[in-house]
Amino acid sequence: MDGPTILTAIEVFVALLGVAAVVAILARPLRLPYTVALVVVGLVAGIGETEVLRAPAPIVAPEIVLVVLLPGLVFEAGYRLDLALLRRSLAPLLFLAMPGVLISASFVAVLLHLGTGLRLDLAFIVGAMVSATDPAAVISTFRRLPVPRTLATVVEGESLLNDGTGLVVFGLAVGALTAPISAPEALVTFVGTVVISGAIGVVAGFVAARLMSLVDDHLIELTISVVLAYGTYLLADAVHESGIIATVLAAIVLGNYGRRATMSATGVDALDTVWEFLAYLLTALVFLLVGLAFPVTELPDSIGWILWGVIGALLGRAVVVYVVLGGGARLIPATREGGVPVGWLHVLFWAGLRGAVAVAMALALPVSVPERSLLQEITFGIVLFTVIVQGSTAAAVVRRSVSESSGPEGTTEEGAA
Repeated sequence: MDGPTILTAIEVFVALLGVAAVVAILARPLRLPYTVALVVVGLVAGIGETEVLRAPAPIVAPEIVLVVLLPGLVFEAGYRLDLALLRRSLAPLLFLAMPGVLISASFVAVLLHLGTGLRLDLAFIVGAMVSATDPAAVISTFRRLPVPRTLATVVEGESLLNDGTGLVVFGLAVGALTAPISAPEALVTFVGTVVISGAIGVVAGFVAARLMSLVDDHLIELTISVVLAYGTYLLADAVHESGIIATVLAAIVLGNYGRRATMSATGVDALDTVWEFLAYLLTALVFLLVGLAFPVTELPDSIGWILWGVIGALLGRAVVVYVVLGGGARLIPATREGGVPVGWLHVLFWAGLRGAVAVAMALALPVSVPERSLLQEITFGIVLFTVIVQGSTAAAVVRRSVSESSGPEGTTEEGAA
């Protein structure tokens, strides 16, 4: 990379940060999630001709989202997850992250196939790309409202788990175009990837925690955490496993075992402060880049396909939340103990936004995939609908649904801390 290219990248980076700060300030009095506002600004910048705002194509490359932004985001979220609350919510999370991803992908695929005639295998690729939820807009709403911590844990925990499982399903769907795979083989590959990736993350998390026990310097501890976040992702990816799943598990181990047993008090404070800032920064960049990535002028040509995709995504989410999770909550004691009152189901349904992971997968589609541009436009359209429509109305749904629910925590409390 030559000097002018590096300088241009730095200029774009600084411009994006400046825009993100201004947008966050302006969105606050409007009570609009800043993530939604950032996507809108990104869309406008992508349409306009202002070179300061318009990022060059390499800045919106899938590698930027998947390797630079996403590991830091999922690490910070996993680090903050309370393992005790996670255990209480484990059954609902497994319902949402395992069968939920496959059900959502299947509904989108079937609706697209029946409604538009799109080949089923290609439609399933779209379903896989939009199967993972990205509740950043909803989480930012949680931080402004009194919300039960268990509900916040379920919403954020689902996203952390199905980011990884969604990427695995996407890889299998794309690979099946050139090397057909049977359902049993796909299932074995899926389970094997989840187990191996999780093991890499757990081992890496414990190793990092033990290394931190050898020092009493918050700067070194912070450095180890950054190496853990990105090194775990790169290690798992290098052996063709899921970097996201590995990073999430590593973060959970460090956040629960390391904080309690091996980290210094100053190290805990440093990690809390620095990673909160990094998560805010990465979230802002992700949603600006999501807006910049949309080919807005081309979406009207695909409106019919997009509408069928949106219907499939909403129906699939409804089945996952109200039938699979809601029904399981009444049939399985462990799920009842996980704390998913009926009123919370509405929040979980409307919190099923799609975002950065879906956009990154769409950008990463191999050029050899048939009708690649159409598949990308359908995915972008579904993401745009969920972020703007669902994201902007999330606060109203949260207020109404949480106030009407009476879960195991009784009254609500500040929950997205």
